[in-house]
Amino acid sequence: MLVLYGGSALTPHNQKKLLQATESAFDRIEAVYFYLIQTKDGYHVSSNDLRPILSDLQPDEFRPSGPQVAFVFPRTGTISPWSSKATNIANVCNLKGVNRIERGIAYSVTCKQGLSENIYENAFSNLFDRMTETLRYEPPKEEEVFNTQEPAPLVTIKLGCNQEADKENAKRRLAEANVKFGLALASDEIDYLVECYANEPSLQHREPTDVELFMFGQVNSEHCRHKIFNADWTIDGNKMENSLFQMIRNTHKLNPHHTISAYSDNAAVFEGNAGSNFFPMNGEWTLKDETVDFLGKVETHNHPTAVSPYPGAATGSGGEIRDEGAVGQGSKPKAGLAGYNVSDLHIPGFKQPWELEVGKPFHIASPLDIMLSAPIGSSSFNNEFGRPCINGYFRTLTMEVTRSDGTTEYRGYHKPIMAAGGVGCIRRQHAFKKSISAGSPIIVLGGPALLVGLGGGAASSMNSGEGSEDLDFASVQRGNPEMQRRAQMVIDTCTAMEDNIIQSIHDVGAGGVSNALPELVHDAGLGARFELRDIPCIEPSMSPMQIWCCESQERYVLSVKSEDLDLFTSICERERCPYGVVGYATEEQRLVLTDRLYKSTPIDLPMEVLFGKPPKMSRVDNTDPLVLKKFDSSLNAYIPTVDQPITDAVQRVLRMPAVASKSFLITIGDRSITGLVAREQMVGPWQTPVADVAVTVTSYGKGTTTGEAFAVGEKPITALISSAASARMAVAECIMNMAAASLPHLSHIRLSANWMSSPTHSGEGAKLYEAVQAIGLDLCPQLGISIPVGKDSMSMSMKWMEDSREQSVTAPLSLVITGFSSVNNVESIWTPQLKRANEIGPSSLLYIDLANGKQRLGGSILAQCYKELGDEAPDVEDVELLKSYFSAITQLHTTDYVQAYHDNSDGGLFVTVSEMAFAGRVGVVSDLENFSNDNIATLFNEELGAVIQIRDSDFESVYEIFKAHGLGKAVKKFGKVISNEAQEVVFVRSSEIVYKSTRAALQSLWHETSYKMQSIRDNPKCAQQEYETIWDNSDPGIDFHLTFEHSPKSDLSLTNRPKVAVLREQGVNGHMEMAYSFHAAGFTPVDVHMTDIINGKLTLDMFVGIAACGGFSYGDVLGSANGWATSILLHDTARQEFYKFFNQRKDTFAIGLCNGCQLFTRLKTLIPGAQCWPLFLSNESSQYEGRTVMLQLDPRNSASSIFTNEMGGSRIPIAVAHGEGRAVFESDSDYTKFKQEGLDVLYYVDNYGNRTSQYPLNPNGSTDAIAGVRSPCGRFLAMMPHPERVVLKVANSYYPKSCSENWGTHGPWLRLFQSARKWVG
Repeated sequence: MLVLYGGSALTPHNQKKLLQATESAFDRIEAVYFYLIQTKDGYHVSSNDLRPILSDLQPDEFRPSGPQVAFVFPRTGTISPWSSKATNIANVCNLKGVNRIERGIAYSVTCKQGLSENIYENAFSNLFDRMTETLRYEPPKEEEVFNTQEPAPLVTIKLGCNQEADKENAKRRLAEANVKFGLALASDEIDYLVECYANEPSLQHREPTDVELFMFGQVNSEHCRHKIFNADWTIDGNKMENSLFQMIRNTHKLNPHHTISAYSDNAAVFEGNAGSNFFPMNGEWTLKDETVDFLGKVETHNHPTAVSPYPGAATGSGGEIRDEGAVGQGSKPKAGLAGYNVSDLHIPGFKQPWELEVGKPFHIASPLDIMLSAPIGSSSFNNEFGRPCINGYFRTLTMEVTRSDGTTEYRGYHKPIMAAGGVGCIRRQHAFKKSISAGSPIIVLGGPALLVGLGGGAASSMNSGEGSEDLDFASVQRGNPEMQRRAQMVIDTCTAMEDNIIQSIHDVGAGGVSNALPELVHDAGLGARFELRDIPCIEPSMSPMQIWCCESQERYVLSVKSEDLDLFTSICERERCPYGVVGYATEEQRLVLTDRLYKSTPIDLPMEVLFGKPPKMSRVDNTDPLVLKKFDSSLNAYIPTVDQPITDAVQRVLRMPAVASKSFLITIGDRSITGLVAREQMVGPWQTPVADVAVTVTSYGKGTTTGEAFAVGEKPITALISSAASARMAVAECIMNMAAASLPHLSHIRLSANWMSSPTHSGEGAKLYEAVQAIGLDLCPQLGISIPVGKDSMSMSMKWMEDSREQSVTAPLSLVITGFSSVNNVESIWTPQLKRANEIGPSSLLYIDLANGKQRLGGSILAQCYKELGDEAPDVEDVELLKSYFSAITQLHTTDYVQAYHDNSDGGLFVTVSEMAFAGRVGVVSDLENFSNDNIATLFNEELGAVIQIRDSDFESVYEIFKAHGLGKAVKKFGKVISNEAQEVVFVRSSEIVYKSTRAALQSLWHETSYKMQSIRDNPKCAQQEYETIWDNSDPGIDFHLTFEHSPKSDLSLTNRPKVAVLREQGVNGHMEMAYSFHAAGFTPVDVHMTDIINGKLTLDMFVGIAACGGFSYGDVLGSANGWATSILLHDTARQEFYKFFNQRKDTFAIGLCNGCQLFTRLKTLIPGAQCWPLFLSNESSQYEGRTVMLQLDPRNSASSIFTNEMGGSRIPIAVAHGEGRAVFESDSDYTKFKQEGLDVLYYVDNYGNRTSQYPLNPNGSTDAIAGVRSPCGRFLAMMPHPERVVLKVANSYYPKSCSENWGTHGPWLRLFQSARKWVG
């Protein structure tokens, strides 16, 4: 093993942050990377060989210095995602002797003297994640990193149940194994297994293996089988007529229309719109007109996120993405959402008056740590895979309540909720799985087996604290999104075929292949024979049980016909995606797993034993309501000495995480990838995170005016008062959010219901049943909508021992409703952005009251702010009124009357109006005269309703529409939009001021929680700069300032379409929007993978242009695009191809966007005149940045580029999405030459048009605000922002309404690509 040291592992910001976390024990801390290189037998590799790919290597003799050095490296027996990709790069770069490269961090610390061992231990614990890493005080030994141990053996569990008298002993032994292995078997399942091994003829004469038992535990876990939802229920002594699942299915039984597939696959499939599928056919990107159906799914990953937030949330999103890709014969993820529930945050230096400190188990992450790490994990997976995350929610709760017996308990989210969901698309002919024929090859596609995620399905089925700490850690997986992207590219290639070669596909999730493979063949009514050693596996010491049952991520199982196997193999090899033909389907319904290494048979079971029916679960519970007391809406009972209770309430409510800005959760995510996002969270010219609904465009081509919408509704605190009301209000809130999009009809909405509960807690089972009944039998059937998909997590309690006493925190019943629907007009999406008088003339606000004047405060944010619950919660008062409201809204979407829309929800009317003012940077005067006399109840109740802005001239027309639908009495005209400089937000009654502030002051309160979290997590200097932008009332916001005419007529209509290579490497994910941009501009885009060039299948001589796409090539493990660039520079064939293209031809052009830009700047030795280009390195914020910013095209230098020569002087909003976009020159002389030659063609400007270094207007701290560079010849352009993602007009996060009328389908960035087409001639 070769050990080499690299450069600094800490940015100055991260170093400071780490020193603050360890200041009790350390005076100094520094860190460098170290690399561990294992070579194959007979090969010698030196540091000089490795330096081209490990560019930060120190001299060989370097060693970290300091009084104490701590070495952090991956846990023994694991392989990091970094290692997988770095090793891959080495092999592509002809370093064939490298078996594996691993990376660690060496920390040099100076410890304070005279402290206890406990203090030192706690300080060192901040240096590593004990879930995935190991810390040692000496360099690791080879066997600790590169596991060379012999494979662990098969284990047999001696039950001895062949005789009737031995059955009780067998049950006892199996119960012991149940605890040891964390199988989560119920007592009746233990009885069932003992009977099977005693009486099943083929099992009678042998003992079960650990593989069989572990598999059974996963396949039959609550997580996989949903036993509680299928159970019989007895409530208060009365046997209930229906199971929970029967009540859910009732909704689909009554209203199956618009649903293609329900309850039978990884996601539900819904009827979509006419559109076009855009994919490579014979290599050329082609639009094929056909119906584009869509699918929806929401999952949760609660337990892993509690144990290890980053990988837990990352694999939560990754698993749900796989669900979207493994429907029918194969499908495609499109856009996602993420939601979080945790207990109180306790932000250091920002303690809030409602927060309670109740302790937690040692090995479970704190709510603060979860919210600092889990969203990064989820976003990173989405970003790297290439799925925009465009919706979500965030809620905190820790509350002490009184039970009916007078005792108190804590309710909250120590067991967090991490929800991941979204939409995908699927071709109609692929919506259902085809039958598998006997003899068909069964394939595992994707990542190899790893020693991670053992027993995740079972662990997630237990209340936290019931299993051991070791089992909790073992159950968490690790993510490798770049691998999942590779697998998805294989699926995409197959689904683009006229005759898809995939017969049936499943994702690999809970239970690993031990669940997925049997399920695949069982669904086809078949059995199978598998060979254990054919499962791709890169950890040689794994036992048969570990290989079969581990939950290694990024895997799918599928079947193809024997005659299609060679074709499938060639697709995998092109994408460099691992796969293994692990077995074959059999007519005999028996599951057999052989192991040629040990010449054993770890599994030999009839399928009916594995999928048989252990005794049906029966649940018994009684209603056990809490002791409730009325909430004092005067607030005198809670703050008797405060003179201005409304002011106090405002300060608390706006800082509550459920209400406060979610910016710190949003900007870390890519929300523009695919170029098909019509509505994400950020709204208006000032990019305020207040959108009600997420909307995607159906497709490129024919589908650019229609789309899909999804939105969330959840009201868990209300469930502590009434679970039925909570469920109904969750559905209603979702509908109110969906109303912001133009939907065909209420009946098109389909729901996902995700149920989180702890039904073993007294009274919670009864609450669960009541809630399911409320929407399954009552509300949804009345509304005419169905729930064709969902999930449950029935272990929402956290228990631990503290001072020899058992402590617990139990979550309230938490129903997360996600609505999905087709959209008939993506240009009619209402946002909360209030329009100014100079835009629309005088305007007013209307409140649409759907609660018949009720103003209940129970379960409200206001009550929570004062540590109260209340006794009466909002509810759906009139179902017919809600239906009529939606009909009126649907009609209004066909007009231009509604200028802004926001539903009344968390925080009530005060928050609704305030958020609308934030988005529009305006003042508002609201008159409360037409509401009840209780000002606080009026301002902060969360009853069903919405606020809309209309022109004063349109009031009668709007009122008549509502009146015609029976809502005349529900309409209250109450507010005026004021476009004054002060931007005052005022509430009055009878001409007297009830409350007065300014938009900026209120928005700073609202943003403060996000700002504090951002300051801890990211560079605090950047967080401060963003916070300060709130106070500039004169800020004109982003807008379009074009120096060229852009209209539908400017779209080129050409018959000759020159070929452009849409170039990608493994991990690249921005290829589709790049291809469409060139297609729309008159080119023929051709899909070119680097393997095509390296293997000599294609030559760049075929193309007039190269388009290097955005994404995460090789996961950017060696620096953004460094692996991609190195694989070109160190490969003779590839290097020569690119050299010829850039240097020996004068008829070529090239553009590199984002990762492609980073590629070109690392290939500058091949590009004429590019030697002075900067590199693009880590953002100044130390964070991934997904933003819409203003870009200036240099008035002079733009003329010298074939791409921008018609756009000089324009200032245009554009999407950015990168973690490494800061332009840094390698020398002062490079910068001087760069400027002298006028190569900085694109740069970031503020909203006033000035070059800027202010964050986030300059999102990365780039030198001189540089965003893009050109070559001296003008034919080659590299830029970090994404013009290709906003080529569709509706894909721009904001554009003025006037543009909607003049531009047609495309936005002005199309001109960049059209100019290149004109140059080609």
